[in-house]
Amino acid sequence: MKLFLSTDFEGTSGIVAWEQIIEGNAEYEQGRRLLTNEVNAVIAGAQEAGASSFVVNDAHHAMRNLHPQDLGGRATLITGKHKPMYMMEGLDESFDGICFVSYHGSIGAEHAILSHTYNPGAIWEVRINGEIVGESGINALVAAHYKVPIIFVSGDEATANEAATIAPQAEKIIVKHSLGRFAASHLHPDVACEMLQAGARRAVESLSAMQLPGFTLPVTLEITFLVADMAEMACWIRGVDRVAPRTVKVVGSNLLDLYRTFVTIVTLTRSLVDR
Repeated sequence: MKLFLSTDFEGTSGIVAWEQIIEGNAEYEQGRRLLTNEVNAVIAGAQEAGASSFVVNDAHHAMRNLHPQDLGGRATLITGKHKPMYMMEGLDESFDGICFVSYHGSIGAEHAILSHTYNPGAIWEVRINGEIVGESGINALVAAHYKVPIIFVSGDEATANEAATIAPQAEKIIVKHSLGRFAASHLHPDVACEMLQAGARRAVESLSAMQLPGFTLPVTLEITFLVADMAEMACWIRGVDRVAPRTVKVVGSNLLDLYRTFVTIVTLTRSLVDR
């Protein structure tokens, strides 16, 4: 059994500030250890239920937060910036299940720790077929394309709630309770890891009951930016139409192409983010 793990960072128990999850800050090494332990807990639980092969895509910020020698399960690790498939790099039809580890809520979610949607300096909101989605919903486009079910999601309550629409049968493990965007009540890391391990074991044991993410075709993907210039720049990409001063849309039935267009838009508009 082969599993794909897409790992973020904000949904880790103990994390409430950007300084904990961006390399170069004093607290980053502690954050990295907390994340690594949670990823390994998921791998360990999946192994207990029979999973034997793991690919981990480090998908946060500079995407080199995990050290390969520290991962359990002899996992293959994908790291580094500018991956063509971004948070879903490495996924294909050979996998049996997908785990979203340490994910977070969308930019507009209420009481969601460190909430954002891909790029907090550019994106104000993303909708798929009229429904607001976070990163789990956007990434589900790739899961649906390759026909691989999302079986496990971890983070705060907002993360679990947003994943319910695209992966209702998935195990959803809440490791902290957000009090605001920069405050939370955390489970002790040992308790969080115990819950993650047990949840991953249940997810693999229930694999046959998991359903694929469902999207009504053709899919309309709408992106609203913080400023109008970003929407204008996004329209440089073929197939992207402007529907409001700050909003663009892409429509299509090929879910992988939609996701690739989204990644291109995110990459392109980064050049207009104030630094």
